[in-house]
Amino acid sequence: MLPSSLLNIGMCFILLLLLVEISLCRLIYQRLDFFLSESKRVIPLKDYRNIGIMAHIDAGKTTTTERILYYTGRNYKIGEENGGTATMDWMEQEQERGITITSAATTTFWNKHRINIIDTPGHVDFTLEVERALRVLDGAICLFDSVAGVEPQSETVWRQADKYGVPRICFVNKMDRLGANFFRTRDMIVTNLGAKPLVIQIPIGAEDNFQGVVDLVKMKAIIWSGEELGAKFDYADIPGDLEELAQEYRSQMIEIIVELDDEAMESYLEGVEPDEETIKKLIRKGTVSSSFVPVLCGSAFKNKGVQPLLDAVVDYLPSPLELPPMKGTDPENPEVILE
Repeated sequence: MLPSSLLNIGMCFILLLLLVEISLCRLIYQRLDFFLSESKRVIPLKDYRNIGIMAHIDAGKTTTTERILYYTGRNYKIGEENGGTATMDWMEQEQERGITITSAATTTFWNKHRINIIDTPGHVDFTLEVERALRVLDGAICLFDSVAGVEPQSETVWRQADKYGVPRICFVNKMDRLGANFFRTRDMIVTNLGAKPLVIQIPIGAEDNFQGVVDLVKMKAIIWSGEELGAKFDYADIPGDLEELAQEYRSQMIEIIVELDDEAMESYLEGVEPDEETIKKLIRKGTVSSSFVPVLCGSAFKNKGVQPLLDAVVDYLPSPLELPPMKGTDPENPEVILE
């Protein structure tokens, strides 16, 4: 006959084992439920966008990224680089200096698409970080300061993107700043970078009077009221003083894109403009092939222009399936080309 104390210890041990087993079963069930639910939400690869944000220092890369994370619901508040609260600037040195030193990656979602973002440094001393990021990107947003235009580091990262064949869209930022000039920056993209810009937006006002943009695809004005941190905006008729300019730039846009499609060109020569769906399809075709670079504008700091920029990322930049495989060499046999 065992002593009662040993029986009690034995019972306690058995109960402990049962509790551990129940906990393990519950954990396994939770994990299985998680993976099953995740499998139901799998996003097809065609709806992935692997992009980088690149520019000269202080053009607004991290500020733009923080707005993207806020408007897509990734963050519940807007982080600021100068305040040391930016999500992407996680290093202590970055928070102290208010600059990006290392490339940082994050993921967010917009219009049923998954967007993987790499925020790259803008300082010339960290150019190698940008080049490392560009090797794995499928597309990029190139930011320009609307006051300074195309700056030296912008030229450097542009050449790097050319080297790796990265399709791009341009965002002329800081349209609220004194001396902002969208059209001068557009001209500098031609003269300094040798690129072919496709203007798909023009600004409504500038400096203190910057109110929004004219969408040349929809031929509608997009106006931000300034309330609710730019989360809401309204479509409106194009202001009367911009109607002629908007029509001029829309005609230029259509003349460029119809060159990519014989049927669209034939219809255009017969006086029939392509519809919105065809325009978007042709802009995408030209962007993916790097025939031109779409140009948008806004002010990330003032919370204007970021949502249409996200739409452009989804509509015009390529998925991983649309680009040719990367080529490399076998380290043990350099003559063998791998894809």
